[in-house]
Parts: sequence; structure tokens; C-alpha cells
Amino acid sequence: MRALISSALILMASFGASHAAAQESSAAAAIAKYPSGPVTLVVPFASGGPTDVLARIVAQKLGERLGKPFVVVNKPGAGGNTGSAGVAIAPPDGYTLLLGTVATHGINPSLYKTMPYDHRKDFVAISQVSLVPNVLVVNNELPVKSVPELIDYLKKNQGKVFYATPGAGTSIHLASELFKMMSATDMTHVPYKGSGPAMVDVIGGQVQLMFDNSVTALPQAHAGRVRALAVSTPMRLKSAPELPPIADYLPGFAASAWHGVFAPAGTPQPIVDKLSTALRAVMKDPVVIEALAKSDIVPVGNTPAEFSAFIDAETERWAVVVKKLNLKAD
Repeated sequence: MRALISSALILMASFGASHAAAQESSAAAAIAKYPSGPVTLVVPFASGGPTDVLARIVAQKLGERLGKPFVVVNKPGAGGNTGSAGVAIAPPDGYTLLLGTVATHGINPSLYKTMPYDHRKDFVAISQVSLVPNVLVVNNELPVKSVPELIDYLKKNQGKVFYATPGAGTSIHLASELFKMMSATDMTHVPYKGSGPAMVDVIGGQVQLMFDNSVTALPQAHAGRVRALAVSTPMRLKSAPELPPIADYLPGFAASAWHGVFAPAGTPQPIVDKLSTALRAVMKDPVVIEALAKSDIVPVGNTPAEFSAFIDAETERWAVVVKKLNLKAD
């Protein structure tokens, strides 16, 4: 009897080991064949916006490179938190990805009282794909033609100059406040419902200045409706090489929108590496570069480690501004 029991136990152990090995082999094969079906790229904002446009360009090229369709799905709400939260709890198999932004992974963690996800623990950073410059523009009647002149004017008129934003807590709002902090000046905030109405009032002189995405600010400046002073990126823009970086006058200043691809935490490293390699190649594709240039979007493409370090720096930068303003969103 003991011999029979012993034999049975050995058989069971052998079967268990074989079964586990088969499962591991199957999982390894699935990873090696990734992607073997469609991949969903979640955009946590409404369709038609700049994030959506970028997502569709990237998704198309990723699909061409990896041989399976990458499908863009828009899930807007709560400043990007709704769609991001859905990806955070998705199976970590590489088939549900997120196109995150400066809002979802830079500002919101400090801005919102409660977050439906942990932007660092619930995601793995794959690659930053873009940088969207902001341009500092002023009303044509404001007697300044450079950043040093503006800073001097603001110091002589503390609190008397009004600046517009597309809303409280937006990246544009925080960029403006960062400028105030680093230049030791004071201005009065006038929030609008969108950048369009804000720009209209800068042109009309109801407010004196604003930061805005280059794709909307530069056409107004080139048409002579506002005066552009500088850009928020560390480098000059090909579309406006005459504009210096604000960092030339305020070292360390950086306040641009950005986008990057994330996967749920626990996604196998080989899949993360495969996606990151593909994304870096996509962002060097001349067709992609040309398409993004039309919207003044700067392609990036970096490693998971580089992107992760960038997110840490962004989180720290905006946490300081949010805390100083005592901003909180529900």
C-alpha cells in the first residue's frame, strides 16, 4: 500500500512539474510572438484633440512595424484620470496600453485630492514619444519685446498685469505660475474655458499675456495679432527659430506638454523592451517627423529608464507649483 501511495505521489508531483513547465513554455511562446493580435492604445481624452491626433499617427506606424493593428480608443474624463485608471487595472500582457501625458503622469498626482491609480506603481513607462512646446505671447500694446523686458515690466507693475489660461490646474496654468516663481514676479490669473477664448482676449487686450501650445500660438504671432517672446522648450523651434528658450533667461525653466506610452505594471520586460524599441524607431520615421511637424510636435523616443527618470523629474517639478498654489481638484 505504501508503495502504491508513494508511486501516486511521485506521479502527481511529476505531473505538476510537467504542467508548470508547460505553462511557462506557453507563456514564453506568447511573449516571443507578441503581438499576436490587436493592441488597444487608450487615449484618456476626447477624440480630435492633439493627444488623439498623435495617438493615431503613432498607432498606425506601430502597427506597420509590429505586424498587428494598434487601435486607438478614447476614454476621456477627470482630466485624463478615467482612461488611465482603466489601463492601470488591465491585464499586464501588452495588449492594453496608455498614451499618458503631463497631466496624467506629471500634474494630476499632486493636483487631485484622490487618485484612482498610482502613476508610478500601477504603470511601467515604455517610451516618451513627444514634446509639445508652449509659446509665451503678449498683447501687442504691452511695451516689451523680450523676456528680460517682460520680467522688468512685471517687477515694476506687480499684480497689475493679467495673464490668461485655458483653466485652473491646466498645464498652461502651472507653466505660467512656474514662470512667476522663477522670475520672482507677480501677475493676476484669469482662467478661461479653453485656450481659444483666452487667446481672443489676449489679442483684444483684456488680458496682457499667456502661454499657449505653439500650434495655436505661432499662427497668431506670425499674423501679427500677438507678439511672441520665447518658447518653453530647452531648444529653439524649427518653425520659429527666432524665439529663444525661456531657459536662456531663467535657467532650468521647462514647461511643455508631453506624451508617452505606458503599460500596466507587471507587463513582461521582453514586451516592454519590444514596444520601446519599436516606438523609438517610429519616432525617427521621416513620415512621422513630417506629420508631427505640421502640429509643431517634437518627436522624442527614449528608453524605459530615461522615460521613468523624466517622469520623476516632472512629478517633482509640478508638485512644487501645485503646493505653492494650494491647488486641489476633486
